[in-house]
Amino acid sequence: MLNRTADNVARATPEPLARRIRGISDKGLAWLFISPTILLLLAINIFPLFWAIYLSFTNYRANRPNEVVKNLGLANYRRILGDQDIWTAMQTTAHFVFWTILLQTVIGFTLAWLIDRKFRGHAFWTTIILVPMMLSPAVVGNFWRFLYEPQIGLFSYVISFVTGIPPTNVQMLSNVELAPWAIIIVDTWMWTPYVMLICLAGLRSIPEYIYEAAEVDRASNWRQFWSITLPMALPFIMLAVLFRGIENFKMFDMVNLLTGGGPGSTTEVASITLKRQAFESWRTGYSSAFAIILFVAVFGLANIYVKALNKVKQR
Repeated sequence: MLNRTADNVARATPEPLARRIRGISDKGLAWLFISPTILLLLAINIFPLFWAIYLSFTNYRANRPNEVVKNLGLANYRRILGDQDIWTAMQTTAHFVFWTILLQTVIGFTLAWLIDRKFRGHAFWTTIILVPMMLSPAVVGNFWRFLYEPQIGLFSYVISFVTGIPPTNVQMLSNVELAPWAIIIVDTWMWTPYVMLICLAGLRSIPEYIYEAAEVDRASNWRQFWSITLPMALPFIMLAVLFRGIENFKMFDMVNLLTGGGPGSTTEVASITLKRQAFESWRTGYSSAFAIILFVAVFGLANIYVKALNKVKQR
């Protein structure tokens, strides 16, 4: 196949160059085809990473490109690790990550388990459940911002109908206690279908003969769930937690659209703090150091989690 491709390319090229192409090995031809993609990935991903690492050791400001750039060593990192506002943002991020993952995993696995029963119309309901995941975050953010409006929003009237509280008193986005939960609700609504799909794949991968053997042994449905379904679907559940944990740690668009980090700094997650330092205060070197710390934290935690996931898969 590769030799035929080489011959075709050679026929369409000048004779001096054709001789060289015919002499290329299979490995060399493979590198010839993938090298443009590798160069593009290096330009888009690797170079900005190393550039950010370099800037994190300097006092560089993007709004002052002509200013002399000074090497500060580890000063930016020391300031970040000693900044109470940074630790507050990290705690807020951890709060969002914990509750969104917990709710999405529980609800997503429950939906997957129900759909796996293959009741009448399960395909239709599966499609309906997947709709939020297909929408753009900008659409979802503006849609829920309208729903949360205390004057005309449907959410306020539903809460008022259930609890008797006047709709104008349900300030989901401006109340310090309710604003974090408003974002958690939206993120759970949007990304639970993603977790459901992964869990459903895990449930569908369990061989039927295992359940048949359990029924022969007169195991109850509850016993089958705890001894067969949950253990065999656990690697898929952990995989969904890994993907959603990484994404929620970087949560930005939903928070920015709904609250912008407010009221005050109640919902200011790490990505919002990073944006303010980089594009409002123009502390480019400082924000680069913060970005590197976030990258190392996510990479380290994900690496530990993947090792735990591999141990579960090998059981």
